[in-house]
Amino acid sequence: MFRALPFIESERLTLRLLSQEDLEAVLSYWRDNQEHLAPYGPAWPDSYLTEEFWIEQIKKHLVEYSDDVSARMFLFERGGTEIVGNVSFAGILRSAAQFCYLGYNLAQNKQRLGYMTEILPLAINFAFDKMRIHRVMANYMPSNERSGRLLKRLGFTVEGYARDYLCLNGKWEDHILTSFSNANWK
Repeated sequence: MFRALPFIESERLTLRLLSQEDLEAVLSYWRDNQEHLAPYGPAWPDSYLTEEFWIEQIKKHLVEYSDDVSARMFLFERGGTEIVGNVSFAGILRSAAQFCYLGYNLAQNKQRLGYMTEILPLAINFAFDKMRIHRVMANYMPSNERSGRLLKRLGFTVEGYARDYLCLNGKWEDHILTSFSNANWK
């Protein structure tokens, strides 16, 4: 299935899939934020911070988007080339489900600027309108109170608590489960 590539703009930000021209930017993003982001993600393979790894990841992300299984987008300040975060809709399940999982992160030096509050509503609308997703789920560790407040502001509803839900940075972590549904889905 071929679809136009996502390109989402807000007043200050651009959200899109990566191209090979973004190789140095993506490597810099992960290198510069490795310590900051490590507690919230899976352990990285040894090859994670190499050009070879990201050349393949960029190709894989394009194929996954084309195959309707994910939209793994990266966040740039409008007009800039430096990556400041990412937003992913992954684990897309169709048929009777029509749902996906939302993931996001932001560079340490771009915290508290309102970037996620600005871009996530547009990204979710893209998932609802262009990707035809009915339900977006987002789960967060109880210790990540800022993420919980953000999701609440965006209209996500807490649905439960999952013990030992994900293995992040080598440790099983509990998560609060939330979702947001598209009331206008057709």
